[in-house]
Amino acid sequence: MTNENKMGYLPIKKLILQMSLPPMCSMFLQYSYNLVDSMFVANINENALAAVSLSFPITTLMISLSIWIGVGINVLIAGYLGEKEQDLADCATTLGLLVALIVGICINILALLIMKPYFSAFTNNPAIFDYAMQYMSVCAFMQVPNMVHIAIQKVFQGTGNMITPMWFQIAGVIFNFVFDPLLIFGIGPFPKMGIRGAALATVLGYALSMVIAFLLLVFTKQKVRIKIKGFHVDSHMLKNLFSYGFPSFVMNALGSFMLTFTNLFLTAYSDTVVAFFGAYFKVQQMIFMTVNGLIQGCLPVMRFNYSAKQPERLKEAFHFGTQAATVMMIGGTCLLLFLPKQILFLFAASESMIKIGVPAMRILSIGLVFCGFSIMIATYQQAIEKIRSSMLIHILRQGILLVPLMWLFNHMFGINGIWISFPVTEILVFIVAVLLQTVIPKPQ
Repeated sequence: MTNENKMGYLPIKKLILQMSLPPMCSMFLQYSYNLVDSMFVANINENALAAVSLSFPITTLMISLSIWIGVGINVLIAGYLGEKEQDLADCATTLGLLVALIVGICINILALLIMKPYFSAFTNNPAIFDYAMQYMSVCAFMQVPNMVHIAIQKVFQGTGNMITPMWFQIAGVIFNFVFDPLLIFGIGPFPKMGIRGAALATVLGYALSMVIAFLLLVFTKQKVRIKIKGFHVDSHMLKNLFSYGFPSFVMNALGSFMLTFTNLFLTAYSDTVVAFFGAYFKVQQMIFMTVNGLIQGCLPVMRFNYSAKQPERLKEAFHFGTQAATVMMIGGTCLLLFLPKQILFLFAASESMIKIGVPAMRILSIGLVFCGFSIMIATYQQAIEKIRSSMLIHILRQGILLVPLMWLFNHMFGINGIWISFPVTEILVFIVAVLLQTVIPKPQ
């Protein structure tokens, strides 16, 4: 038994808890970069907070691309190990890291090219534009270390090792948390860099995580290794890497596009509304990404047992994961529903932001519970290779349904209509997800 992968024999509830708790911490820490940046930047002024809020769709999209490659590696490795194909698992590790490096460089360059026209489209306030350019011109360089360290994180998680990734995530976040105020405000021997300091602390934090992750992969004993001798790029494996990770990319990237479209509506009201929604979205993402950590624990378990032809364990993993996601989303709903003012105080909120934000957060919180069900169903569909069904759920949530409803309700109810569109969308997507789960044949 000791030579068998634990995903094939450990009790499912114990296994998912072991597999999920570390990535839940990791994802919480991953998205704390932007939250911490915003908290410190808000103490510069509201324009600086609005600038970071306008930057968030770009950084979210960058992280989403990293998760795309990472989850593709994760699913490949878990599947190959389930089939007892060690050599293929090693090849997938090497291919994934190579792809992560190349794509990371390309995205870094692209971010630098698009930021000026992007920010010009969203603000006529020269102070906000200047802050956004300062922040993003440095933050764009986070992409290579971010992409590589997330790829290595998913390599570990694909083998069932969920503890190691948590430590190099913690190292980067602690670095960012400590150096944010030092570099922003010029404390002690450090230069006063303002909003550029927040971006630099973020980049260096990711770089630290990448270096530690690479050293652990290369110099410690793991269930997969980087394969140099005999390695070649397998086109089928490459296609599967992009295919398996694509639903996770869609789930995360649509958050970026949704935020972009929402900002287009909100800029018609005021810069304060934009700053508020940026602050809210960072808190919401902390909740969502913690649940995403649960999903990261459930996905390799479901994928392994699907590949190993153990349908009962697959079904049990889905049911337990759904229950856990629902409980977590209820907790997030309560947080936003009962403590909105206290949350906004973390961002040095003005009286006008408090007046706008408190009722808005209470409306926005309503849809979170339904979202937990929908995301877990999409994850199950991804695990059993029903990629289109998984993608459909994600696209409906933050694209096909949300944007038209936002436009309609904005015209009907004004700014409150924008907030109402979010829970209405989550309820409709929940209904669609349940129908998909009912009609699609289950694995035998």
